[in-house]
Amino acid sequence: MTTFVLIPGAGGRASFFRLLAGELERRGHTALAVDLPADDDTAGLTAYADTVVAAIGDRAPVVLVAQSMGGLTAPLVCERVPVDLLVLLNAMVPRPGETGGEWWTTTGQGEAQAAYLASLGLPADADEETTFLHDVPPEARVLDEPFAQSGRPFEDPWPLHRWPDVPTRVLAGRDDRLFPLEFQRKLAAERLGLEVDEIPGGHCVALSRPAELADRLESYLTSR
Repeated sequence: MTTFVLIPGAGGRASFFRLLAGELERRGHTALAVDLPADDDTAGLTAYADTVVAAIGDRAPVVLVAQSMGGLTAPLVCERVPVDLLVLLNAMVPRPGETGGEWWTTTGQGEAQAAYLASLGLPADADEETTFLHDVPPEARVLDEPFAQSGRPFEDPWPLHRWPDVPTRVLAGRDDRLFPLEFQRKLAAERLGLEVDEIPGGHCVALSRPAELADRLESYLTSR
């Protein structure tokens, strides 16, 4: 069966995917969630990619699922190990030479988020509970654990000259308050020439709707 390699976003905790991993394994797949060196101020994007590549080893076939900030790392992994499919889940989509720090401004993320929050009657400076956990059940909230994310990987210019030659799907939660759906549509179209697949849920859909997410990921295997 397929090995789903799950790359977390900011904070780099494999535990973010514990519910999704359980759902995938119940369907007969292998789920490998990777802990990234998020608290290491010396670790840049290369170190993040090294960590994922080492975790994969010689496993095959592999589907990469990259959450949020994981979108900076996953394409680098695709250049180094055989990957059958890359799924960007509410993910950052970088351009060659752009740093992760620049991404927020060049994409217009802040304006898009503020406009979407305003449409919901929420303030632009909404707290983490409102932004990330609005649809996550209390028992699923791993974000309440100690959180650390070094700014180091956001300093690295994205090193690839082009997107890797790997089939890519863009999957967005239609209720994402950090990267609103229309923002993700625009980003995917402009940077990848791809349409966005929708799924119910917010930015942390792996916590709020793990079974539905597992179903969608498994459906990609048969639709390729």
